[in-house]
Amino acid sequence: MAYIYHLINELCPDGVEYVKLCDVATVLRGKRLTRSQLSDVGSYPVFHGGLEPLGFYDLYNRNANSVMIINVGASAGTVGYSYVDFWSSDGCYCIELSDKFDSRFMFHFLLTQESLLQSKVRVAGIPTLDANIVETLKIPLPPLPVQQEIVRILDNFTELTAELTAELTAELTARKKQYEYYRDILLRNDNQGNPIKWMRIGEFAECYAGATPKTTQKEFWENGTIPWMSSGEVNLGQIHTTEKKISQLGFDKCSTKLVPANSVVVALAGQGKTRGMVAITRIPLCTNQSLCSIVTDERVSSNYLYYFLKTQYQNLRTISSGDGTRGGLNLKMIKDFLAPVPSLEEQNRIVPILDRFDTLCNDLTSGLPAEIEARRKQYEYYRDKLLTFKELSK
Repeated sequence: MAYIYHLINELCPDGVEYVKLCDVATVLRGKRLTRSQLSDVGSYPVFHGGLEPLGFYDLYNRNANSVMIINVGASAGTVGYSYVDFWSSDGCYCIELSDKFDSRFMFHFLLTQESLLQSKVRVAGIPTLDANIVETLKIPLPPLPVQQEIVRILDNFTELTAELTAELTAELTARKKQYEYYRDILLRNDNQGNPIKWMRIGEFAECYAGATPKTTQKEFWENGTIPWMSSGEVNLGQIHTTEKKISQLGFDKCSTKLVPANSVVVALAGQGKTRGMVAITRIPLCTNQSLCSIVTDERVSSNYLYYFLKTQYQNLRTISSGDGTRGGLNLKMIKDFLAPVPSLEEQNRIVPILDRFDTLCNDLTSGLPAEIEARRKQYEYYRDKLLTFKELSK
């Protein structure tokens, strides 16, 4: 890192010139292709309103090692870079640079301007970033050796983050497959490999739907002390706290029920992927009407049932009234749902094994992603520091 400061002190000790982008580069807009002209495979990726290829085409209109800025759609203002020749559609600006700039230096600098560009997007109708916004950006112009050393430093951060992401993805995939393999074996046969008896949930558990106190009644919610779980919180898996709490009056005035800690909760309804998801409570709480709380009797471990129902996401969605966001489960469907029920001794043998796998996966998701996030912040810190220059006095 010291070498870059040596270069700056040697080559531009008094600062660097800042220029408008249009004075040192040309902002090119591409040409749209019809859907019929694109294919799933081909020689050259086609970029339109995002950094993922829209498809592939047999010709290219932009050279490799080009900086691009998306100009339409939800990704308008996003900065990208292509290492390969590609086709630029009219939803993608390409920056054609003079020989005064290293393309990777321009890419890293424009990333520092991404928030500014996104703030300038016109949102009426289709979000659009006008070319003059890009053309009038002020760009520092340090000597090429300075640019190239900065690129070397920042690209190292980028490569390390990519390696960590690939490592996380591979490790998580392997762990999840291992976890699912052993989970499925454990939940379908007893310790001697014999088939397990299946029972309806309603045979060994009570099932309760919750309710929501009127949100217009402030006294039902203000200074609440009773945890109240909403549908979205089922995504947390293990519930140790809730975002909202209701008052004793709110509890008394609606039909929700306080269910004990270690109750299994199934989402009966919810937007997108929520319906059919499963959680387990670690505190006494009540829920809204879109959640079913399952309180097992002494024959079934709630932790065992939680792990089993996590394997049944697709089956739960299938038996509900549709696979779209309007589909719904109900208490009868949950009560009638079949579950394998080995002896309590066998359940208590299975749960710690699955706990260890679950912890292992969660440790990975809190470990490597935390490292990736730290590297990303480190990259942004040094990027902003290295790309901030004293402006040369005129």
